[in-house]
Amino acid sequence: MSATCVIGLQWGDEAKGKLVDLLAPRHDVVVRYQGGANAGHTVVSGDQVYKLHHVPSGILHRSVTNVIAPGVVMEPTTLLKELDGLQSRGINPLENLMISERAHLVMPWHIVEDRISNRQIVSGESIGSTLRGIGPCYRDKVGRTHAMRLADILAPNLKERIEEITEYKRRWLTALADDGELDSLNASAIYEMACGWGERLRPLSKDTTHFVLDQLEAGKQLLMEGAQGSLLDIDHGTYPFVTSSNASGVGISSGSGVPAKWIKKVIGVCKAYSTRVGGGPFPTELMDATGQKIRDIGREYGTTTGRPRRCGWFDAVAVRYTARLSGIDRLSLMMMDVLGHFNEIQVCVAYEIDGKRVEQFPCLADDLRRAKPIYETLKGWNQDVTGVRDIDAMPAEAKSYMKRISELIGVPIGVVSVGPDREQTMFLD
Repeated sequence: MSATCVIGLQWGDEAKGKLVDLLAPRHDVVVRYQGGANAGHTVVSGDQVYKLHHVPSGILHRSVTNVIAPGVVMEPTTLLKELDGLQSRGINPLENLMISERAHLVMPWHIVEDRISNRQIVSGESIGSTLRGIGPCYRDKVGRTHAMRLADILAPNLKERIEEITEYKRRWLTALADDGELDSLNASAIYEMACGWGERLRPLSKDTTHFVLDQLEAGKQLLMEGAQGSLLDIDHGTYPFVTSSNASGVGISSGSGVPAKWIKKVIGVCKAYSTRVGGGPFPTELMDATGQKIRDIGREYGTTTGRPRRCGWFDAVAVRYTARLSGIDRLSLMMMDVLGHFNEIQVCVAYEIDGKRVEQFPCLADDLRRAKPIYETLKGWNQDVTGVRDIDAMPAEAKSYMKRISELIGVPIGVVSVGPDREQTMFLD
């Protein structure tokens, strides 16, 4: 009769999907509550690798009900391809997946709008859109007038609604679009496409808000799955280089409909180092051979986009901030195996901004861009730990590193990962 939450504490890609997959059998329901197809969660089971974008990471467990909540924005064609891919591998999402009828849809005009908007540059950098229409969809959601929800493509006035919105979007985007860029915004074609979506998604469309509340009141255990990372939170992240939803712990209740009183445990997931995709300030970024070594060993390329991730040392200033923001009870420290190839490891314990030592994460991206990391150097363990299955068997230097990270963040470590497979994860409590 409570909810446990899994939250990313960095700029995303922290291996949240792996942890959710591991924790799912201990729960009755897994709820994905924000983000869209711009999120990529990878689950490794034996020799099988599953890359999930919309579907919750508990989908591999038949006894667990998986919920896509109202806070998620869905691109239906991508979602259906994901469902077909799972079915082709012997997993039937119709058995244990439901989608909120309140969830908003990424429509074709949102993808066109995203491409056009992404030409705008902020402080010499792109804001890092994946060009999947996520931002424009959230913008229409808040604007209310031209939004489409799953319930809307199942409604009898669908044709009129699509004609109305398509006409508006074409008129609005004409001044900004290149020749031929609006050709895909054909109301008749979009209507036919939406009818096909509705036919396939109708069996999965449910009132998930009532469902999750009923489950909690019936004494069931819920696992809340966050997407992206807390530093990408629209309100609390490195704005404007953020996503369009509340990716920190503050978004749990609004995205899922689960009141805070039910949330009893929050697990913060972070890598043993730092990564970021796209533009935006990144104080500990290593644009040298060390950064490339981390990227190569950690296979740091985006699940959704395939883009190489920017890599750097662990930033304790940033993670301490997001851990407090999300109310973290335990840290899950992932990718410890990647650091097992260094004689020395550095941890950022503070910033120097304009000659002053700063220990709080700044609001302005320009301030963060000027921040010089103040490092503490720790001895590396420089040995393979991928076969370790007991935390006591970890090298002494690795245990010292974990202890120092816990001290800097102010939260005990509860999970340690030394590789992508399920068996390469150790639970400390």
